[in-house]
Amino acid sequence: MLHRPVHRAAAAAISVSAVVAAALGVIAPSASAATSTPKVKQLCATPAKPHQMACLALARTDVVQPHAFSLNAVSPMATPSGYGPSDLLSAYNLPANGGAGATVAIVDANDDPNAESDLATYRSQYGLPSCTTANGCFKKVDQNGGTNYPTADSGWAGEISLDLDMVSAIAPNAHIILVEAASANMSDLGTAVNRAVAMGAKYVSNSYGGSEDSTDLSADSSYFNHPGVAITVSAGDSAYGAEYPAASQYVTSVGGTSLSRASNSRGWTESVWKTSSTEGTGSGCSAYDPKPSWQTDSGCSKRTIADVSAVADPATGVAVYDSYQASGWQVYGGTSASAPIIAGVYAVAGTPGSSDYPSKYPYQHTSSLNDVASGNNGSCSPSYLCTAGTG
Repeated sequence: MLHRPVHRAAAAAISVSAVVAAALGVIAPSASAATSTPKVKQLCATPAKPHQMACLALARTDVVQPHAFSLNAVSPMATPSGYGPSDLLSAYNLPANGGAGATVAIVDANDDPNAESDLATYRSQYGLPSCTTANGCFKKVDQNGGTNYPTADSGWAGEISLDLDMVSAIAPNAHIILVEAASANMSDLGTAVNRAVAMGAKYVSNSYGGSEDSTDLSADSSYFNHPGVAITVSAGDSAYGAEYPAASQYVTSVGGTSLSRASNSRGWTESVWKTSSTEGTGSGCSAYDPKPSWQTDSGCSKRTIADVSAVADPATGVAVYDSYQASGWQVYGGTSASAPIIAGVYAVAGTPGSSDYPSKYPYQHTSSLNDVASGNNGSCSPSYLCTAGTG
């Protein structure tokens, strides 16, 4: 039963934490630390036509990694810039050995030829269990479940590295399936989502988005209506405004925060991620998708975005290893980071009920939630769609 409205847009969305059993619990503090504006680049081009998606990863271009990594990809003598697994587990109060028995799928477009080897580097650097094809932990397939991989793309390869590394950080004992769609068109990405579910994944992360349009309801029923599966989708990186498929009534839409260390009881503080009027977490009111029954806010008659949030600000970004047409250790942000983090949290929480839409879980466990209560990602009416606030 929903005791009070949990959703207050991505701007006031909830941050993640550990839970027990199969319910998703989240936690967030009430203040943010000031950070300088980072220099970033988008990894993927802005969609050029309807039904085309872009990955939502932002790469820092102003970070110099420790010298040790110019000599070796893995070094016991140095720590990569950006938050690593121990930071994220501390910030979100998660166990260090989560995800056992779970299979998390990552859906992205195009091929990352170095996906498995880059994943091995990340996990080795941070002392995480090996996750390879050989030991049965990792599997890479095309959208049809085979090995006819699509064309390689450096931008999407960076996105793939980010997704694989975040799931590894949050749920290090989970198995991972990477499903590579033939293109960034919604039809191919949606086919890849269906493939992931058919292969047994109960948690499917999608770090991409595009403009809403009138065909979204058809895409909902074709690709995202999977009871018993936690499907997470990035809410967007362009500040206030709704995107699809984050607007789908069947998914958990994931916004972004700025995450900084603090001298409080948690040791961390979080606020709405907003770098500028055009860069920050997405949020808003869908123009097409109906409101799920577990959303009760009165200022949006259709689907409200987002449901939960995690770190996405490049200024407080995460460490990622990407060597495909890239230099290795990177600091990445964007809601492409927060979506796989939340997918990992669902995997730590436990298997969803077979008839459940897991996006309802945060709304049903409000006693486990605290709001991100500071910041905004733009101007809007009603104000709660873009401005954080208690409750």
